[in-house]
Amino acid sequence: MNRRKFIKRNSTLALLAPLVPNLMLNDAKPWNPLSPTTKPEWLTKLIALNDTNLTNILQRFAGDKQSPKYGGVLDGFGMATAHSATSLIKTGVNSLVSPESTFYADQELLTSLTACCEFLLSVQHADGTVDLVSTNFHSTPDIGFIVKWLAPGYRLLEASTVPNKQQLLTPLRQFLIKGGECLKIGGIHTPNHRWVVCSALAELHKIEPDPGYRQRAEQWLAEKIDMDPDGQYNERSSYIYSSLSNRVLISTARGFNKPELLDYVRKNLEMTFYYLHPNGEIVTEASGRQDNSIIGTLENYYYPYRYMALKDNNPQFAAACRLIEETAFSKITGFLHYFLEDPSLWAPLPASKPLPVDYAKVFAHSGLTRIRRGDYDGSILQNSASFFTFHKKKAVLQGLRFASAFFGKGQFSSPTLEQRGNRYILTSSLEGPYYQPLPVEHLPDDGDWEKMPRALRPQSEVQQYMATVSIGEIAGGFELEIDVQGTDHVPLAIELIFRPGGSFSQVQAHPEKDDVYFLTEGVGAYTVDGESIHFGPGVHDHQWVEIRGALPRTNAPTVFLTGFTPFHHKIRLT
Repeated sequence: MNRRKFIKRNSTLALLAPLVPNLMLNDAKPWNPLSPTTKPEWLTKLIALNDTNLTNILQRFAGDKQSPKYGGVLDGFGMATAHSATSLIKTGVNSLVSPESTFYADQELLTSLTACCEFLLSVQHADGTVDLVSTNFHSTPDIGFIVKWLAPGYRLLEASTVPNKQQLLTPLRQFLIKGGECLKIGGIHTPNHRWVVCSALAELHKIEPDPGYRQRAEQWLAEKIDMDPDGQYNERSSYIYSSLSNRVLISTARGFNKPELLDYVRKNLEMTFYYLHPNGEIVTEASGRQDNSIIGTLENYYYPYRYMALKDNNPQFAAACRLIEETAFSKITGFLHYFLEDPSLWAPLPASKPLPVDYAKVFAHSGLTRIRRGDYDGSILQNSASFFTFHKKKAVLQGLRFASAFFGKGQFSSPTLEQRGNRYILTSSLEGPYYQPLPVEHLPDDGDWEKMPRALRPQSEVQQYMATVSIGEIAGGFELEIDVQGTDHVPLAIELIFRPGGSFSQVQAHPEKDDVYFLTEGVGAYTVDGESIHFGPGVHDHQWVEIRGALPRTNAPTVFLTGFTPFHHKIRLT
């Protein structure tokens, strides 16, 4: 495709006013003529970033009309799928309808998007579903995701003055309405899928008010929102699915006039204040989904925070928006359609009220305790091998864990997290038995070992293992007291796992393994861009760092402290 610059003929084209009067905006109310009509600078920057994304996607567009993949978009594996095609249509429509875009009303782009939509129809099943080829086939949830992405684009294009728009609107509407039929009857896998489907139904309802859409949404909503008393959704997916649930609940609330759903959004947004690291990243270690322990910022929350900041005149939600603008602005481009369709979101944010930066909060339902003191913070985790993290701006201890060689099952993870005064206690107890001959009445006739279950054998020489970690605050950081008792002379190794990018001092490199170090004595330091985490004192009784039964070493700079049971040691982190 020729991605030439489109020359704007008239400065009045910089206004979106010609297309907004027909849009359904806040809570399904008609456009307010008092809303701003000139796009703010931040929005025009997003349009420019969207153009860049579009140019990159077009590089993967299958434009050969003789190819069976014609009209599709190749993913990283060379496959043309419904989801990769959706990325082009969603991104392309945003540029096509935006006068500030270099692709505004571009007829070559319109032709490519039409071909892409025809491809999308070709991979849609007769029942209206699509495949997520990495895992889900004939998937109602995935058509839900795609519909909620593409329906706003349909409305934007329909309301625009783009010439020849009908050539894209016709197949796009066919795809959406066909998808709506399976959304009215299809099933789901995960908690958030219910709200994705409801959102897609609400978005379709704005295009064609089919009572079946509302009826199906009511069936899912009757199950009630999966939010715990802390304000977290069931999946505890702080980077991906909690933010998604917020966005789709807003969509459902607006499309079906259910403002009570916004109470859940508010509660989660307020809770998220306490999931923030000093550098603007979000805590992910307590997640029950694929975002567990990834490095994530807050971009996925920008639309919910901005929508609720303006709706409630909430100064802390406004502060969260400004934090996202400072730390992750370029990443919010994928949500551009929300802002193009709703000019009320162009209004200036309220004045900010500072976000909390000095607190200790226990999120019992997530098995997480968060302690922040200004420029550093710590996370304590229940049911996690990486039970402690420490962030000090750019210097990050991304996990602390330990394991012993106790019968190949000594990786420490605590099923409980208990607060005792000003300390937090994690514990683990294990047994290592040996087994006696099977009682004669249970012996099989053929000597088959598989027919002689251990559960029927008497135990003897039972070995014990009790590990306790006590975590408390000290000036400028934390102290972890690790105590392991029971069977004597069991080797153990403590891992301090740091985020790559820094340099160590006062540690000893492993003689054979890359990025593996020992703290033999004293205090070590890990420094990133002038910010240092100090840790110690060290202990070094052996060099075994791949304990049998322990989790594999991570691909990150790691310092080991090693010893034998009985073991008692305090580690200070500042």
